[in-house]
Amino acid sequence: MTAHLELRQVVKNYGAGRRRTEVLRNVSLEIERGEFVAIVGRSGSGKTTLLSIAAGLLAPDAGAVFLNGQRVTLPGPERGVVFQNYSLLAWLTVFENVELAVSQVHRDWSKSERCEHVLRFLKLVNLAEAKDKRPSQLSGGMRQRVAVARALATDPALLLMDEPFGALDALTRATLQDELDRIVRTTKKTVLFITNDVDEAILLADRVIPLSAGPHATLGAPIAIEAERPRKRKALGREPEFRAIRERIVDYLLAPVRTSGRAISPASSSA
Repeated sequence: MTAHLELRQVVKNYGAGRRRTEVLRNVSLEIERGEFVAIVGRSGSGKTTLLSIAAGLLAPDAGAVFLNGQRVTLPGPERGVVFQNYSLLAWLTVFENVELAVSQVHRDWSKSERCEHVLRFLKLVNLAEAKDKRPSQLSGGMRQRVAVARALATDPALLLMDEPFGALDALTRATLQDELDRIVRTTKKTVLFITNDVDEAILLADRVIPLSAGPHATLGAPIAIEAERPRKRKALGREPEFRAIRERIVDYLLAPVRTSGRAISPASSSA
């Protein structure tokens, strides 16, 4: 059976000559349709590079990416991307930011069809009442809801999320984690989620896969999270299995970085 998304022996380098650095080494990953997979790694480990390659925004130096068995070489509407920095157009309203994306994908739709479609997704993220506001009038959490609505409204086969809640305060982050869980269960979207927060990954994902510290970052063994949804933070924190999974992931992430044949402790690494 063909995986929905497959990264096959992906390698990515930056720089050239003596300044050449191998960021990702032989990264292989398979995600099934409807699965929520979280990649968790330290800052600078290559998480955003990995997601950008999956999105078709970056080309790997070796290996390949496949979506439903078709090779990915460029960005496409079947992959919706949500970035950490929202990427909203400041001069457009909430409604217009989402409508702009919808109009690029559904060029043959009438104005009324686009309007109905956009409003449906603004309601999904609880922002219908803010549809006429501009980004400057919104909180950080509300802006990120717009970004999620915009990505979902194009009806992508795959939702790619690059630390979408990393810039938010703890309370807003927790609220949006719960909202994302609800939305994904409602829409049954396939999700590749990038984060540096181990607890967030365990709370949201069906599988968590740690990414080793760079350079030469690669994926560790996937860990299935079998707790029923919706998950409760306090309940998870009391579970011995949760604590064991968390410890396993953290131990992998804090393993010494190896470069040029020698080990560097995480405390001395710049990754």
